[in-house]
Amino acid sequence: MRSVLITGGAGFIGSAVARRLVGKGYRVVNVDKLTYAGNLASLRDVEDRENYRFVQADIADQGRIRALLEEEAIDGVMHLAAESHVDRSIDGPAAFVETNVVGTVALLSATLDYWRSLGGERREAFRFHHVSTDEVFGDLPLDSGIFVEDTPYAPSSPYSASKAASDHFVRAWHHTYGLPVVLSNCSNNYGPYHFPEKLIPLVTLNALEGKELPVYGKGENVRDWLLVDDHAAALELVLTRGAIGESYNVGGSQERTNLVVVETICDILDERRPLASGRGRRELIRFVTDRPGHDRRYAIDSSKIARELGWRHSVTFEEGLAKTIDWYLDNRWWWGPIRDGSYAGERLGAGA
Repeated sequence: MRSVLITGGAGFIGSAVARRLVGKGYRVVNVDKLTYAGNLASLRDVEDRENYRFVQADIADQGRIRALLEEEAIDGVMHLAAESHVDRSIDGPAAFVETNVVGTVALLSATLDYWRSLGGERREAFRFHHVSTDEVFGDLPLDSGIFVEDTPYAPSSPYSASKAASDHFVRAWHHTYGLPVVLSNCSNNYGPYHFPEKLIPLVTLNALEGKELPVYGKGENVRDWLLVDDHAAALELVLTRGAIGESYNVGGSQERTNLVVVETICDILDERRPLASGRGRRELIRFVTDRPGHDRRYAIDSSKIARELGWRHSVTFEEGLAKTIDWYLDNRWWWGPIRDGSYAGERLGAGA
């Protein structure tokens, strides 16, 4: 596989995948609509590389995507373009249906037409990799259970419902039309270049600036945390070595309550950048009204991708979180404009 088209490659996970694949010598064509969370600054390290191209386009523009696949002689599509913030999906679900469902169907249709035009080895080698989330599986009790690949879907939010629908359409294009697809469902990602409305970057930057740290409910909700660079490595394996028609769960096996995550961030920052007042940052924590339909717990079983493709996560959550916080401390150039100007007035949530 030489040439890969990545949708949503200016987003958090998409940019990590783009940086990884460009660095490994793939030809990467990055298609992104550049909505509020798309940020080309996340691709500064690869933007001038000969094997990288950015195209601002909407995945729902079927004609343009079809022409681009042909023009770039694409060998594989990695589909990450999605609206992905639960709070925003509660406030405005229609945009999530438009991008995550209608956009995915348009992308599938363009890709199917292109794949049918291929011949011989290129047709055999082609893959469409759909990247999804563990939230499609719904809610787990706090004290038992884990998501496996055949866990029944039970989405709770408009966001997870739209992703579940897109997963079903991808499988339908495989079973009905023969499009060679692979799928993956991941747990909560964290790491550098994470848009600061999500829990870890929001709390990190608020805590750095001595602002209040909003936590939903009592902070008891549990998430399985996965370093984004580990996820990018898994996605490359699924795209290039995954079995056609199969799905792979990718998790960090690092379950933490939201409150523990916030407290750990406070402790790391107190060590690295103590507040001038001498206060400990845990004093900044404020519990706020829980959001509607807030899932209690997510936990992923990654044994299939470990067994079949040899993937393992590389760091503990505490190690990865410390590295992530250090990145934010060293890279104000990236997050400063988001916090101070470009996104002024945007509603930032309180938790995962």
